Amino acid sequence: MAKVDRRIAKTQDALKQAVIGLMTEKKFDDITIQDIADRANVNRGTIYLHYQDKYDLLDKLIEMHLNELDEMGEWACELDWTDALIPYFEYFEKNYLFFSTMLASKEAPLTFRTRLLAAFMEGFKGEIDRDSGKNAELSDDVLLQYAGTAYVGIIEWWIKNGMPYPPRDVAKQVGTLLGRSL
Repeated sequence: MAKVDRRIAKTQDALKQAVIGLMTEKKFDDITIQDIADRANVNRGTIYLHYQDKYDLLDKLIEMHLNELDEMGEWACELDWTDALIPYFEYFEKNYLFFSTMLASKEAPLTFRTRLLAAFMEGFKGEIDRDSGKNAELSDDVLLQYAGTAYVGIIEWWIKNGMPYPPRDVAKQVGTLLGRSL
């Protein structure tokens, strides 16, 4: 893997933070490249060195978070549900501004929520318990839609309500529920 220049990484991080910060203040469609440049304290042209436009910037930001969540899933699957979900909820807490903005935004959530749901449903595919017989009568499609929608809904509720339970507590409860379902 090629080493990324720290200046490039720092600039890209500033741009990502700028767009999220601006999304807490106004609609994404109303945010201009100049707004992002001003917030990130860079020249307008600098943005175009890294991204095609503001949509590309937002897409790369979403992809970064989804990839990080996906990487977490590779080792989490070896744990039981309650322990496996703790790092996820800690990640959501650590990245609260991003997730709260994406789930509260009037424009971004449909695409973001759809992508988040698809990512979790894909991760749940290998977790369906067919050995015990508890899911023998259920189709994979219905079970995955149910579990994925419930999980994303809990994440959304937890974040929109200011994370009323610590990550460990909500992860254990959601883990128990997913364990009963899958």
